[in-house]
Amino acid sequence: MRPMRLTGGRMLADGDLRETDLTIAGGTIAALDSALPGVDRFDATGLLVLPGIIDLHGDAFERQIQPRPGIGFPMDLALAETERQLLASGITTAFHGVTLSWEPGLRSLDTWSALLDGLAARPWDCDMRVHMRWEAFNLDALDTALADIAAGRVHLLAFNDHTPAILRRMSDPLKASKYSERAGMDLPTFRALAERVGARAGEVVDARARLAAAARAAGLPMASHDDDTIATRDDFRALGAKICEFPMAEDVGKAARTAGDAVVMGSPNVVRGGSHLGWASAARLAESDICTVLTSDYYYPCLLRAAFILAGRGVLDLPRAWALISANPAAAAGLTDRGRLAPGQRADLVLVDATGPAPHAVATLTAGRIVHAAAGAWSRLSRA
Repeated sequence: MRPMRLTGGRMLADGDLRETDLTIAGGTIAALDSALPGVDRFDATGLLVLPGIIDLHGDAFERQIQPRPGIGFPMDLALAETERQLLASGITTAFHGVTLSWEPGLRSLDTWSALLDGLAARPWDCDMRVHMRWEAFNLDALDTALADIAAGRVHLLAFNDHTPAILRRMSDPLKASKYSERAGMDLPTFRALAERVGARAGEVVDARARLAAAARAAGLPMASHDDDTIATRDDFRALGAKICEFPMAEDVGKAARTAGDAVVMGSPNVVRGGSHLGWASAARLAESDICTVLTSDYYYPCLLRAAFILAGRGVLDLPRAWALISANPAAAAGLTDRGRLAPGQRADLVLVDATGPAPHAVATLTAGRIVHAAAGAWSRLSRA
């Protein structure tokens, strides 16, 4: 890997944007301001040099696996296309929110295993990791989940419980068909499966405790998903889950922050101007220091755009807005080697042109390598 010096750009370092150079060597940031002799040069004039985006929760990859209900594609193709989208969006570390559910099809144990095997099959330019979204009633897969955690194939554990909502919708054929189609089953068969799964409610608490113990032993960060009450958040925090993911009410998020938790919301909420479910405004909660982390949720390009939208609203400056998608998620996930630009950090960067009608990634680097380049970007590189 050839050393490289980025010159002429405005770099985000130490909480401020300033014009300075940055030198990369051996996949890490070697120096700020000074330069090594005889290195390649990338002219970043007119660009912002920012830490690579860290996405703690993204499930848009599901649309590459199954773009239409019941229509699947090979995992290697799906992951390659997913990585292309991530890097073009400036995302250098991605936690794939893989739902491990009792549902057949897209969120099944088979898909879970195929995705983990696909990630392990070859090196990837984007650091793609596994965010296990454990469905509380998926008791038949408990041993597999525990084994994968112990084997180091999981990097973040989140506790989900969509089963009660699914059961409530089984009486509505239109709503129920959404789940049966995703599972590749006819509705009566899916309804019967859901009822059998729901009958095991008494085993859920013990399974959750076993998973939490395994995650603690493995040193994994843990999150709870869609907390609806403060008591629910308190219960998950007691298990070791210090990330409050998509709180359903503002008072839940506020209580989580008071307790020192990271509070995660989706960047599409910011870009679209509100929640598609009618929940709290992510922009307002970020400006109130309740939301500390933004994720792609279901649309990768929203992360970069959301930071600039927040900066344009006038409450947060760009360094504080960018921390929501870089330094803060790194801290929540326990990643000490990335999320900011400083000597010794991984050279994960995104170079952004913010001068046009919409900010976009001109180049994305992971571990010091240019892995995405927009039109004209390579002309900025001069070989030593």
